[in-house]
Parts: sequence; structure tokens; C-alpha cells
Amino acid sequence: MKQSRTFRVRVPASTSNCGPGFDTLGIALSLYNRVSVTVRDDARIAYAGNPADFHQSALHMVESAADQFFALTGVGPMGFDFDISGDVPRARGLGSSVTLRGGILAAINEANGAPLSRKELVGLVTMLEGHPDNAAAALLGGFCVARTCPDTGRFLDALRFDVGPGLAFVVVSPDNEVLTSTSRTSLPENLPFFDVVKSLNSLAYIVSVFAVGDYERLRHGVTDFLHQPTRVPGIAGADQAIAAGLEAGAYSGWLSGSGSSVLCVGANREAKAVGDAMAGAFREREIDCQVHLLQADNLGLAME
Repeated sequence: MKQSRTFRVRVPASTSNCGPGFDTLGIALSLYNRVSVTVRDDARIAYAGNPADFHQSALHMVESAADQFFALTGVGPMGFDFDISGDVPRARGLGSSVTLRGGILAAINEANGAPLSRKELVGLVTMLEGHPDNAAAALLGGFCVARTCPDTGRFLDALRFDVGPGLAFVVVSPDNEVLTSTSRTSLPENLPFFDVVKSLNSLAYIVSVFAVGDYERLRHGVTDFLHQPTRVPGIAGADQAIAAGLEAGAYSGWLSGSGSSVLCVGANREAKAVGDAMAGAFREREIDCQVHLLQADNLGLAME
């Protein structure tokens, strides 16, 4: 009897943008999805989990990722059964699509002798996602600054920094989903010049804080005029939740990706109080939510 070849991958959630770092900054978080891939004898790709938990769009994402991998590497094609499980909520601004795409690509890469490096996998996920922020963070871990070609959007490189254990990431996810593809269509085509300048000032400052690890300097350090003024008003309670987190002692806060999750950063000792305050802001508006008290994940994607 032929032995089954199964490859298992753990992929962290990620928060992107971090305020003004649109399509540039990402941080891997200690919340995970796990992807398994079992090689088949035929060329079929099939979902192996509970059909009741399956989103049809996930199969298209997996098939597209596999097609791009085989086209790029020249190996395969290879059929496989796949499954995904874990705690990263779908369409909440925490990189759930990257956990699926990245996990699938890492597994089939391993199954074929690892022809692609970790950064090449980031590039492939970036192409599929359309932006590199979550892809770099989830696959490389830590705090990442991703660089793409200004003409083509192709991933070029990412610089990463380990994040110290003293910084807590308090994520509150309301029950409503926000699809990134839909949210991006509402962004303005033009912005006032000095709004961009103020956002760039904050962006440079945030990167410097994470580079030196002096996290208390994040206090009131996040200022964004690029995307949050458009997105936050469309998520009931989001603005109030971030304000409540700051009032409870957080250093700063932002909309995670395109939402609906909001995130505050602060000292570990303040994390529970910050989470309670943020959740309270949603619940005052009769909006159910989940609270995650997290750390940064400095490892990134890992084979299990």
C-alpha cells in the first residue's frame, strides 16, 4: 500500500498597514491557521474538510495558487487534498487569505523539493494577493517593511525586525466581515498633499520605533490620512473602540488591514483592560465581537 504524503503548515495571522503604512507594513501575530496538503495519485485538487465549513471561494484561491506555483517552477502539476483549520477569522483584516495561500504554497513547495525560497514564496503570495504587507509578515514573521516595484507591483524585498515580548497586540474583531477587494474600491483616487506628508511623517516614525524597539514611543505616534478616514466610518464602533483602548492605556491603535478588526498596542500589563474597553465600545452599540490578546510572532510560516 502506497504511503500517504501529507505536509502540514502553521501560518500566523497578520495586521497590515499599521495606520499610514498602506500596502507596506505588516506584523505577524500569535493567532494561527493550519493548512494540510496530502498528495494524490491524480491531478485533482479537493477540499478534505467538513463541507459545511467550506467557502467555495477558497477552492478557487487554492487552485490559482497551485497553478501559479507550477507555472513558475515548471514542476507538476500535482493533485492534492487540502484542509485548513485554526483561529484566524475570515475577512476581518487579519490576513486569513494569506494563511490559506501561503500555507498551500509552502506545502506544495515542500512536496516538490522546495524549489522556491521563503522570499520567492512571499513574491508569489504578493502576486496573488495584490499587495505584500500581510504576505511578508505571515511568511517571514516579525515586523516587516515590504518593497514592491512601483511600475508592476512585483515584490522586490522586505526588511524585518523581531518584536520584543513586552509589546501586546490587542485585537478586537466585530462579527461583520469586510472583504479587502470590496473595501479597496472605496478608497480615494487623490489626496491633499499635506495629508500625505503628515502620513509619511508618521510612517517613518513607526518604522523607526520598531527598528530600535522603544515601543513606548508609539504613544500617539500613529496618524493616517491615506485609508482610515475612508474605511473606519463604515465600521460601526471602530473609531470608538480605538479611542477606548487609548483611554485604557494603550500606546496607539489602528484599523487592522481593511477591517473590520481594530487593534491597539501597549504594555502587556495593560492588555486585558485595553481589550475590555475596546470590546465595551462595540457592545455598547450591540455589536458582538471577539477579543484576542496577542504577541508578535517572530517565526512566521512554519512546517509542522
